[in-house]
Amino acid sequence: MESSDSNTKTKAPAEKSDAEWRQELTPEQYYVTREHGTERAFSHPSWDDKTAGTYTCVCCGEPLFRSETKYDSGTGWPSFYKAVADDAVSEHKDRALFMVRTEVRCAKCEAHLGHVFPDGPAPSGQRYCMNGVALTLEPDEKD
Repeated sequence: MESSDSNTKTKAPAEKSDAEWRQELTPEQYYVTREHGTERAFSHPSWDDKTAGTYTCVCCGEPLFRSETKYDSGTGWPSFYKAVADDAVSEHKDRALFMVRTEVRCAKCEAHLGHVFPDGPAPSGQRYCMNGVALTLEPDEKD
C-alpha cells in the first residue's frame, strides 16, 4: 500500500476515513458515491456527452464503461448497455424507496454508481443508469 502522503485515490477504500473521502470528493460526489445518493436528472454534462473514451470511477480511477456502449436512454443520466469487464462493477439488492432495484457499485472501491435495469438495448438488454458525478471521462487520445 502507499504511504499517506501519496495520491489517496489509489489507497484501498477500507484504509480511507470518512474525513479523507470528504476531503477528496466534492460534496455531491461524496453524497452520491459514499452515501448512495442520486444526482438530479439532466444535471450532469455527461448525460449526453458524445466524447470517445473510458468512463472511470471518480473515487479510485478504475475503468468502468466505454463510450461505445453509452446510449441516450431518455432518463437524463449517463446510460450504458454493458461495463468494460464483467468484474468492473458489482451488483447489490437495493430495497430503498419501497421498491427493489439492483444497485451498481465500483467493484474496486464500492462507490455507489447508480442502478441497472433489464430494459436496455441489444446486445445485453441492460441499462446501467449511472450518476454522472460518480464517473470521470478519460477521452481517447487522438492520433
